[in-house]
Amino acid sequence: MAGAFPQFARKAPRGASVILHLVGRRAASALLTLLLVSIVVFTISGLLPGDAAQETLGQSATPAQVAALRHEMGLDRPGPVRYVQWLGGILRADPGQSLVANMPVRDIIAERLPNSLMLAGFTAVIAVPLALAMGIAAAVHRGGKVDRVLSLATLSMVAVPEFLVATLGVLVFSVKLLWLPSIALVSSEASLGDTIRSCALPVMTLTFVVVAQMARMTRAAMIAQLDAGYVEMAELKGVPFGRIVLWHVMPNAIGPIVNAAALSLSYLLGGAIIVETIFNFPGLASLMVNAVTSRDMPLLQSCAMIFCAAYLLLVLIADVVAILSNPRQRA
Repeated sequence: MAGAFPQFARKAPRGASVILHLVGRRAASALLTLLLVSIVVFTISGLLPGDAAQETLGQSATPAQVAALRHEMGLDRPGPVRYVQWLGGILRADPGQSLVANMPVRDIIAERLPNSLMLAGFTAVIAVPLALAMGIAAAVHRGGKVDRVLSLATLSMVAVPEFLVATLGVLVFSVKLLWLPSIALVSSEASLGDTIRSCALPVMTLTFVVVAQMARMTRAAMIAQLDAGYVEMAELKGVPFGRIVLWHVMPNAIGPIVNAAALSLSYLLGGAIIVETIFNFPGLASLMVNAVTSRDMPLLQSCAMIFCAAYLLLVLIADVVAILSNPRQRA
């Protein structure tokens, strides 16, 4: 077979090697970006006024007591030395001790991270299909009533900040109707129904924000493909419009759509600070806020690195999907 069709025998390995090369470049770029981010995070967190020693001892502590505690915490070491030690601990999955809680940062994060992942998972299950349906429907019916209504709805959703959505949700569903709790109490002993009910308002707020952004980007990606020449050619050949959308437009729009989903979903971990604070949700974002308040640098830096790593991982997955879905890369 290879002798009968030598062109296919040559193209397949070349296409596979190109894909592997592109994926490797994206992965290397992500790792380099994460290294640069670690330097920025460590430097900026060190510029915050005050320190954990002063916050722990209080304002009545003497300078000698503060200096002694700073030495015990290792805060008096040179910045480059502390960065190398901290980075080595990050690479070993051991970011050190919390300066305030006096316990391993890894244990503190392990207690909060599942809650944030659960909140992001609930939101993604609802928001992604809804946003895709809205974006595709608006693109297919662009210029019509459906497009105008959906565009107006998404513009309105984008214009409303999440803290206002959360506040209105509490006023309506908690205070007025008494349907949902205003505080998200998450416990490992709670049943699935109680957990869903407790997370309903935070999920609703995050879905409201994420759907608007993702739907608009999905609409733009679909319209760009609907305006392509191959769509007009398929219509001239008599191919049904639904088949064109499903079998031609959607596969070519997967890359931009996945990128839109990755950018929107990255907000669920790093951008949920306001939502977690309003609903007192025990997640990673609220933990980071507490670390900033207490000047707990190892905890703050670890939370920031998790958010950055999650964002880069989502973007990397989106890039890989875009590469694999591009027929020119497989040629």
